[in-house]
Amino acid sequence: MTEPRIVAAQPDASERHLEESLRPRRLAEYIGQDRVKESLAIAIRAAQDRGEPLDHLLFYGPPGLGKTTLAGIIAAEMGVNLRITSGPAIERPGDLVSILTNLRPGDVLFIDEIHRLNRLVEEVLYPAMEDFAVDLVIGKGPTARSVRLSLPRFTLVGATTRLALLTSPLRDRFGATFRLDFYDLPALQAIVIRAARILQVPITPEGAEEIARRGRGTPRIAIRLLKRVRDYAQVLADGTITAALAREALDRLAVDELGLDDIDRLILRTIVEKFDGGPVGIQTIAAATSEEADTIETVYEPYLIQLGFLQRTPRGRVATRRAYEHLGLRYPEDRLAVRQMTLERLIEPDAT
Repeated sequence: MTEPRIVAAQPDASERHLEESLRPRRLAEYIGQDRVKESLAIAIRAAQDRGEPLDHLLFYGPPGLGKTTLAGIIAAEMGVNLRITSGPAIERPGDLVSILTNLRPGDVLFIDEIHRLNRLVEEVLYPAMEDFAVDLVIGKGPTARSVRLSLPRFTLVGATTRLALLTSPLRDRFGATFRLDFYDLPALQAIVIRAARILQVPITPEGAEEIARRGRGTPRIAIRLLKRVRDYAQVLADGTITAALAREALDRLAVDELGLDDIDRLILRTIVEKFDGGPVGIQTIAAATSEEADTIETVYEPYLIQLGFLQRTPRGRVATRRAYEHLGLRYPEDRLAVRQMTLERLIEPDAT
């Protein structure tokens, strides 16, 4: 079993308790995602004025950006209970019915990874969202009969990292859909400073900026880096995180100034050095790096593409000039001309 990556955006089970303590409890404490916050503040205020539960909401975006945190904030702002579960955890329709029938009026039900719901379970969710009722079949054969159970009015908050995998009937039943984007440097720096204050870690603004710069635009990663740098400062320095100390600690952890780790750089070097910068297929990259193709495509590639280091083409992955420059390698100036000629030959074969 491989060691979890320090720059992985997926939650680490060993960090859940600490992550809970660092999450903001109110909308005013939530940093970043200003458009989402503004829309939620209006919706919450309107629902409170009407004395009704909030409409069903769907959050989507990369992992680690605060979807679970927002669900908790919504419940706190509405003054109701929060029930948390996930798509893979609800295996049978009866599991969902048990959860729904134990909700109280106005409660918030948060389903993480909602795109992974079983289709039979999803069918039960439709009437629950629209009519606040579930249909049960009692008995078997000719004596079977359908019974409808009424549910208290509740708010379903769904979260997904892959919006395209949601079925249209489920997606259409949400009253509002919000996309969470990667955080900019000032917002991530403010999150690091807030987390350091809660953890009682002395940190300078420059130290927080250095950590935020390598946080890949993701609060979960930035806070994880903060904890690693805190250990370094405690053991090898006076406990205060400065820019120089943060830089030295993160360099030792092989996290560079853009947040790339050894595996990210291995993928880039494989494309550049073994396959002349591409194009190269994902299966070939997987074989050359001893990584799963699906893992490369869903975990590593998105951030490399966001940085402009990789391009996806019909013929495979291609490393860009920025990737060469980041690796300290010279970009072959004739590559663009060669690619253009190849493309022209594919489109218009020589008649002779």
